[in-house]
Amino acid sequence: MTISYLVRRPRPWGRVALLASAVMLSACAQNPQVPKLKSEVVQLNQKLQALTDEATALEQQSQLNRTSTDGVYLLPAANSPAALKSAAGEISISLSHIAPEASGTQALMHIRARSGTALPAFTATVDWGQLDPTTGKPLLVDMLSQPVSVTPSLLPKTEQTIELRFSGQAPEQLGFVRLRDVVLAPASASAPPENAPPAP
Repeated sequence: MTISYLVRRPRPWGRVALLASAVMLSACAQNPQVPKLKSEVVQLNQKLQALTDEATALEQQSQLNRTSTDGVYLLPAANSPAALKSAAGEISISLSHIAPEASGTQALMHIRARSGTALPAFTATVDWGQLDPTTGKPLLVDMLSQPVSVTPSLLPKTEQTIELRFSGQAPEQLGFVRLRDVVLAPASASAPPENAPPAP
């Protein structure tokens, strides 16, 4: 009586697949494009994190302005304008060119009439300070302030830019900026005289 046994031999394509994988891994390790791809991945992750931080700050700015009864808040990290209904009408406020300087931070505040009409002359107060790292609310105890003014111009303008300097706060420490107490300038100061001599 003869007993036969079935012997399974290794499939040749299995060995080929393993060999191909090893070759591919070796090629990837030696491919000069790999470091570049890794660098691009790191950059994409950084951009994604920056967008996430900006979106979080924008939501925080919106929340502050929804509950604000005194002026309008701008969070530099939000990189987005905010609107204020004031004695000067509905105006839009934004910040740009935020940069360090010797005593703190400098920036430009852009104020625009949302109606598209001429921006009237007015005075206001700008506050700035840090945010509470736990609650995200402004730390009003250490807040600093300065007066600002939108001056009359010979030609009507829908937007004006004010140079600001925030002393005592580096750009990374500047948590919020607030514009409040908008008061229209007297009519005599808001418009140039009709028979004013031409500028030299």
